[in-house]
Amino acid sequence: LLSGMNVLENVMLPLRYVKNGAAGKQRAIELIDRVGLSDRIKHKPSELSGGQMQRVAIARSMVNRPSLILLDEPTGAVDTETAQQLVDLLKLLNREDQVTIVIVTHDVDIASQARRQIRLKDGKVLTDDRVEEKLPVA
Repeated sequence: LLSGMNVLENVMLPLRYVKNGAAGKQRAIELIDRVGLSDRIKHKPSELSGGQMQRVAIARSMVNRPSLILLDEPTGAVDTETAQQLVDLLKLLNREDQVTIVIVTHDVDIASQARRQIRLKDGKVLTDDRVEEKLPVA
């Protein structure tokens, strides 16, 4: 995040490269609401927690409606509870927005929640496992 910009400005940053106008600003505001930061929309990054900054970054990554988001250790600098909240948010975005989420992580708990897990060692693929979604028992 850029330290001199508030939450809304940071989320809107990618819109500078597309002609989107008011619709882009509205999309940014909606995403800020979806990640639970409407009350922090005018705050600068220095006024946010680590988890809040990650949620701003996730909202920014979604503003142009991508089909793919790459995340490198998105839960590395937050506590366990916040990490789970971030993963839950990413699952929601995957399900509702049909966006593919690729996470690079060393956290086994985070990796275990993915539908597909590719393990690498020394630049080589060790395993490539798909995990079937468990249906709720009625």
